[in-house]
Amino acid sequence: MGKLLSGKEVSLNLINKLKKNILKFKCEGITPAAAFIRIGSQRDDVTYQNSILRVCNNVGVITILHELEDNVTTDALIELITKLNEDSSIHGIMIFRPLPDDIDEELINNTISPEKDVEGMNSINLAKVFAGNYEGFAPCTATAVMEILDYYKISLKGKHAVILGRSMVVGKPLSMMLLKKDETVTLCHSKTERIDEISRTADVLVAAMGRANAVGVDYIKPGAIVIDVGINVDQNGKIHGDVNFDEVVNLASMITPVPGGVGSVTTAILIKNIVKAARNFECNKPTAKVCELI
Repeated sequence: MGKLLSGKEVSLNLINKLKKNILKFKCEGITPAAAFIRIGSQRDDVTYQNSILRVCNNVGVITILHELEDNVTTDALIELITKLNEDSSIHGIMIFRPLPDDIDEELINNTISPEKDVEGMNSINLAKVFAGNYEGFAPCTATAVMEILDYYKISLKGKHAVILGRSMVVGKPLSMMLLKKDETVTLCHSKTERIDEISRTADVLVAAMGRANAVGVDYIKPGAIVIDVGINVDQNGKIHGDVNFDEVVNLASMITPVPGGVGSVTTAILIKNIVKAARNFECNKPTAKVCELI
Protein backbone atom coordinates (compact mmCIF):
# COMPACT_ATOMS: atom_id res chain seq x y z
CA MET A 1 0.00 0.00 0.00
CA GLY A 2 1.29 3.46 -0.93
CA LYS A 3 2.16 5.94 1.79
CA LEU A 4 -0.71 8.29 2.55
CA LEU A 5 0.18 11.97 2.17
CA SER A 6 -2.10 13.40 4.82
CA GLY A 7 -3.38 16.84 3.98
CA LYS A 8 -4.78 17.11 7.49
CA GLU A 9 -1.29 16.74 8.93
CA VAL A 10 0.12 19.37 6.57
CA SER A 11 -2.78 21.70 7.30
CA LEU A 12 -2.43 21.33 11.08
CA ASN A 13 1.27 22.15 10.87
CA LEU A 14 0.54 25.25 8.79
CA ILE A 15 -2.35 26.38 10.97
CA ASN A 16 -0.19 26.16 14.08
CA LYS A 17 2.38 28.47 12.46
CA LEU A 18 -0.36 30.88 11.42
CA LYS A 19 -1.72 31.04 14.96
CA LYS A 20 1.72 32.16 16.17
CA ASN A 21 1.89 34.84 13.49
CA ILE A 22 -1.61 36.09 14.25
CA LEU A 23 -0.83 36.24 17.97
CA LYS A 24 2.31 38.22 17.15
CA PHE A 25 0.24 40.60 15.02
CA LYS A 26 -2.36 41.07 17.75
CA CYS A 27 0.36 42.11 20.18
CA GLU A 28 0.96 44.99 17.76
CA GLY A 29 -2.75 45.80 17.57
CA ILE A 30 -3.27 44.15 14.17
CA THR A 31 -5.96 41.57 13.41
CA PRO A 32 -6.08 40.03 9.91
CA ALA A 33 -9.54 40.40 8.37
CA ALA A 34 -11.17 39.08 5.21
CA ALA A 35 -14.43 39.59 3.36
CA PHE A 36 -16.16 36.56 1.85
CA ILE A 37 -18.75 36.83 -0.91
CA ARG A 38 -21.23 34.06 -1.62
CA ILE A 39 -23.79 34.22 -4.43
CA GLY A 40 -26.90 32.12 -3.94
CA SER A 41 -27.39 29.34 -1.41
CA GLN A 42 -26.11 26.14 -3.01
CA ARG A 43 -25.63 23.52 -0.30
CA ASP A 44 -22.03 22.79 -1.30
CA ASP A 45 -21.13 26.49 -1.24
CA VAL A 46 -22.68 26.99 2.20
CA THR A 47 -20.90 23.91 3.57
CA TYR A 48 -17.54 25.07 2.18
CA GLN A 49 -18.17 28.59 3.44
CA ASN A 50 -18.94 27.41 6.97
CA SER A 51 -15.83 25.24 6.98
CA ILE A 52 -13.58 28.15 5.99
CA LEU A 53 -15.21 30.60 8.41
CA ARG A 54 -14.84 28.07 11.22
CA VAL A 55 -11.11 27.72 10.63
CA CYS A 56 -10.67 31.50 10.31
CA ASN A 57 -12.43 32.05 13.62
CA ASN A 58 -10.33 29.31 15.22
CA VAL A 59 -7.04 30.98 14.28
CA GLY A 60 -8.22 34.53 14.98
CA VAL A 61 -8.96 35.96 11.52
CA ILE A 62 -11.92 38.35 11.42
CA THR A 63 -14.48 37.31 8.79
CA ILE A 64 -17.20 39.39 7.16
CA LEU A 65 -19.69 37.51 5.00
CA HIS A 66 -21.64 39.10 2.14
CA GLU A 67 -24.51 36.89 0.94
CA LEU A 68 -25.91 37.90 -2.45
CA GLU A 69 -28.92 36.71 -4.43
CA ASP A 70 -28.56 34.41 -7.44
CA ASN A 71 -29.65 37.21 -9.77
CA VAL A 72 -26.94 39.66 -8.72
CA THR A 73 -25.45 41.51 -11.69
CA THR A 74 -21.80 41.92 -12.62
CA ASP A 75 -22.14 45.68 -12.00
CA ALA A 76 -23.55 45.14 -8.51
CA LEU A 77 -20.78 42.70 -7.67
CA ILE A 78 -18.16 45.15 -8.93
CA GLU A 79 -19.68 47.88 -6.77
CA LEU A 80 -19.36 45.69 -3.66
CA ILE A 81 -15.80 44.66 -4.48
CA THR A 82 -14.79 48.26 -5.09
CA LYS A 83 -16.04 49.21 -1.62
CA LEU A 84 -14.10 46.32 -0.09
CA ASN A 85 -10.97 47.36 -2.00
CA GLU A 86 -11.26 50.81 -0.45
CA ASP A 87 -11.93 49.52 3.08
CA SER A 88 -8.60 49.62 4.94
CA SER A 89 -9.93 47.29 7.64
CA ILE A 90 -10.27 44.45 5.10
CA HIS A 91 -7.02 42.71 4.11
CA GLY A 92 -8.36 39.97 1.83
CA ILE A 93 -11.33 39.27 -0.44
CA MET A 94 -12.61 35.83 -1.48
CA ILE A 95 -15.53 34.89 -3.72
CA PHE A 96 -17.04 31.41 -3.55
CA ARG A 97 -17.02 29.76 -6.96
CA PRO A 98 -18.22 28.84 -9.51
CA LEU A 99 -19.94 32.14 -10.26
CA PRO A 100 -23.28 32.26 -12.10
CA ASP A 101 -22.93 31.97 -15.89
CA ASP A 102 -24.03 35.54 -16.51
CA ILE A 103 -21.30 37.02 -14.29
CA ASP A 104 -18.16 38.18 -16.11
CA GLU A 105 -15.65 36.20 -14.03
CA GLU A 106 -12.51 37.61 -15.64
CA LEU A 107 -13.71 41.15 -14.99
CA ILE A 108 -14.55 40.25 -11.40
CA ASN A 109 -11.12 38.67 -10.85
CA ASN A 110 -9.40 41.79 -12.10
CA THR A 111 -11.63 44.13 -10.09
CA ILE A 112 -10.32 42.67 -6.84
CA SER A 113 -7.22 44.59 -5.81
CA PRO A 114 -4.09 42.46 -6.37
CA GLU A 115 -3.08 43.28 -2.79
CA LYS A 116 -6.35 41.77 -1.48
CA ASP A 117 -6.62 38.94 -4.02
CA VAL A 118 -5.99 36.11 -1.55
CA GLU A 119 -7.30 33.54 -4.08
CA GLY A 120 -4.57 34.52 -6.54
CA MET A 121 -6.91 34.96 -9.51
CA ASN A 122 -6.17 38.57 -10.50
CA SER A 123 -4.21 38.70 -13.79
CA ILE A 124 -1.38 40.61 -12.11
CA ASN A 125 -0.87 37.88 -9.50
CA LEU A 126 -1.17 35.12 -12.12
CA ALA A 127 1.40 36.86 -14.32
CA LYS A 128 3.80 36.90 -11.37
CA VAL A 129 3.36 33.15 -10.89
CA PHE A 130 4.11 32.52 -14.57
CA ALA A 131 7.21 34.70 -14.21
CA GLY A 132 8.35 32.68 -11.18
CA ASN A 133 7.67 35.56 -8.79
CA TYR A 134 5.78 34.66 -5.59
CA GLU A 135 5.70 38.10 -4.01
CA GLY A 136 1.98 38.28 -4.82
CA PHE A 137 -0.58 35.52 -4.33
CA ALA A 138 -0.73 32.23 -6.21
CA PRO A 139 -3.95 30.19 -6.59
CA CYS A 140 -4.59 28.39 -3.32
CA THR A 141 -5.17 24.85 -4.60
CA ALA A 142 -2.05 24.83 -6.77
CA THR A 143 -0.08 26.17 -3.80
CA ALA A 144 -1.59 23.47 -1.58
CA VAL A 145 -0.17 20.78 -3.86
CA MET A 146 3.30 22.32 -3.55
CA GLU A 147 2.88 22.64 0.22
CA ILE A 148 2.20 18.90 0.50
CA LEU A 149 5.21 18.00 -1.67
CA ASP A 150 7.44 20.33 0.35
CA TYR A 151 6.16 19.08 3.71
CA TYR A 152 6.94 15.47 2.85
CA LYS A 153 10.31 16.52 1.37
CA ILE A 154 9.55 14.96 -2.00
CA SER A 155 12.38 15.71 -4.41
CA LEU A 156 11.13 16.99 -7.76
CA LYS A 157 14.33 17.92 -9.59
CA GLY A 158 14.57 16.13 -12.91
CA LYS A 159 11.37 14.14 -12.35
CA HIS A 160 8.47 14.00 -14.80
CA ALA A 161 5.13 15.39 -13.65
CA VAL A 162 1.89 14.92 -15.57
CA ILE A 163 -1.00 17.22 -14.67
CA LEU A 164 -4.48 16.19 -15.76
CA GLY A 165 -6.41 19.44 -16.14
CA ARG A 166 -5.46 22.88 -17.51
CA SER A 167 -7.56 25.23 -15.38
CA MET A 168 -6.19 28.54 -14.19
CA VAL A 169 -7.03 27.44 -10.64
CA VAL A 170 -4.79 24.36 -10.64
CA GLY A 171 -3.26 23.01 -13.85
CA LYS A 172 -1.65 26.04 -15.46
CA PRO A 173 -0.20 27.74 -12.34
CA LEU A 174 0.87 24.41 -10.87
CA SER A 175 2.80 23.60 -14.04
CA MET A 176 4.80 26.80 -13.55
CA MET A 177 5.44 26.02 -9.88
CA LEU A 178 6.72 22.54 -10.72
CA LEU A 179 8.93 23.89 -13.50
CA LYS A 180 10.49 26.28 -10.99
CA LYS A 181 11.44 23.18 -8.97
CA ASP A 182 13.24 21.81 -12.08
CA GLU A 183 10.62 19.18 -12.78
CA THR A 184 9.69 18.32 -16.36
CA VAL A 185 5.97 18.95 -16.82
CA THR A 186 3.36 17.62 -19.24
CA LEU A 187 -0.01 19.35 -19.06
CA CYS A 188 -2.95 17.27 -20.31
CA HIS A 189 -6.58 18.22 -20.91
CA SER A 190 -9.86 16.90 -22.28
CA LYS A 191 -8.60 16.97 -25.88
CA THR A 192 -5.32 15.16 -25.15
CA GLU A 193 -5.01 11.92 -27.10
CA ARG A 194 -3.76 8.74 -25.37
CA ILE A 195 -3.99 10.49 -22.03
CA ASP A 196 -3.68 7.22 -20.13
CA GLU A 197 -0.40 6.40 -21.91
CA ILE A 198 1.02 9.83 -21.12
CA SER A 199 -0.07 9.51 -17.49
CA ARG A 200 1.81 6.23 -17.17
CA THR A 201 5.07 8.08 -17.83
CA ALA A 202 4.62 10.29 -14.74
CA ASP A 203 6.80 10.13 -11.66
CA VAL A 204 4.29 12.54 -10.14
CA LEU A 205 0.69 12.44 -11.39
CA VAL A 206 -1.66 15.28 -10.43
CA ALA A 207 -5.36 14.63 -11.14
CA ALA A 208 -7.40 17.82 -11.47
CA MET A 209 -10.02 16.80 -14.02
CA GLY A 210 -13.24 17.24 -12.07
CA ARG A 211 -14.43 13.71 -12.84
CA ALA A 212 -15.05 11.28 -10.00
CA ASN A 213 -12.86 8.15 -10.00
CA ALA A 214 -11.71 8.84 -13.58
CA VAL A 215 -8.08 7.88 -12.91
CA GLY A 216 -7.58 4.15 -12.46
CA VAL A 217 -4.67 1.73 -12.67
CA ASP A 218 -4.35 2.27 -16.44
CA TYR A 219 -3.08 5.79 -15.67
CA ILE A 220 -0.45 4.88 -13.07
CA LYS A 221 3.19 3.94 -13.44
CA PRO A 222 4.15 1.58 -10.58
CA GLY A 223 5.75 3.61 -7.82
CA ALA A 224 4.36 6.96 -8.98
CA ILE A 225 3.38 9.69 -6.55
CA VAL A 226 -0.33 10.46 -7.01
CA ILE A 227 -1.84 13.80 -5.99
CA ASP A 228 -5.63 13.89 -6.19
CA VAL A 229 -7.05 17.40 -6.41
CA GLY A 230 -10.59 16.34 -7.29
CA ILE A 231 -13.58 17.11 -5.05
CA ASN A 232 -16.71 15.46 -6.47
CA VAL A 233 -19.90 15.07 -4.45
CA ASP A 234 -22.29 12.28 -5.45
CA GLN A 235 -26.08 12.24 -5.07
CA ASN A 236 -25.72 10.79 -1.57
CA GLY A 237 -23.43 13.60 -0.44
CA LYS A 238 -20.31 11.39 -0.44
CA ILE A 239 -17.06 13.00 -1.58
CA HIS A 240 -14.93 11.32 -4.25
CA GLY A 241 -11.63 12.31 -5.76
CA ASP A 242 -10.66 12.15 -9.42
CA VAL A 243 -8.57 9.07 -8.60
CA ASN A 244 -10.10 5.66 -7.97
CA PHE A 245 -8.28 5.34 -4.66
CA ASP A 246 -9.01 1.66 -4.02
CA GLU A 247 -7.64 0.70 -7.43
CA VAL A 248 -4.56 2.88 -7.31
CA VAL A 249 -3.39 2.82 -3.69
CA ASN A 250 -1.41 -0.41 -4.00
CA LEU A 251 0.32 0.69 -7.21
CA ALA A 252 1.40 4.18 -6.13
CA SER A 253 4.34 4.81 -3.80
CA MET A 254 2.58 7.81 -2.25
CA ILE A 255 -0.97 9.10 -2.61
CA THR A 256 -3.23 11.81 -1.20
CA PRO A 257 -6.65 10.71 0.07
CA VAL A 258 -9.99 12.40 -0.62
CA PRO A 259 -11.23 13.79 1.67
CA GLY A 260 -8.31 14.68 3.93
CA GLY A 261 -5.85 15.54 1.18
CA VAL A 262 -5.30 18.63 -0.95
CA GLY A 263 -8.61 20.23 0.05
CA SER A 264 -7.58 20.36 3.71
CA VAL A 265 -4.43 22.27 2.81
CA THR A 266 -6.18 24.65 0.39
CA THR A 267 -8.12 26.26 3.25
CA ALA A 268 -4.93 26.70 5.28
CA ILE A 269 -3.23 28.32 2.27
CA LEU A 270 -6.14 30.75 1.91
CA ILE A 271 -5.73 31.80 5.54
CA LYS A 272 -1.97 32.06 5.06
CA ASN A 273 -2.62 34.46 2.18
CA ILE A 274 -4.95 36.55 4.35
CA VAL A 275 -2.23 36.81 7.00
CA LYS A 276 0.32 37.69 4.32
CA ALA A 277 -2.01 40.38 2.93
CA ALA A 278 -2.41 41.86 6.41
CA ARG A 279 1.37 41.83 6.89
CA ASN A 280 1.96 43.51 3.54
CA PHE A 281 -0.64 46.21 4.23
CA GLU A 282 0.63 47.01 7.71
CA CYS A 283 4.29 47.00 6.63
CA ASN A 284 3.59 49.74 4.10
CA LYS A 285 2.61 52.10 6.89
CA PRO A 286 5.23 54.64 8.05
CA THR A 287 4.89 53.35 11.63
CA ALA A 288 5.08 49.67 10.66
CA LYS A 289 6.33 47.27 13.33
CA VAL A 290 5.29 43.86 12.02
CA CYS A 291 7.09 42.81 8.86
CA GLU A 292 8.34 39.26 9.24
CA LEU A 293 6.27 36.09 9.36
CA ILE A 294 7.37 33.21 11.57
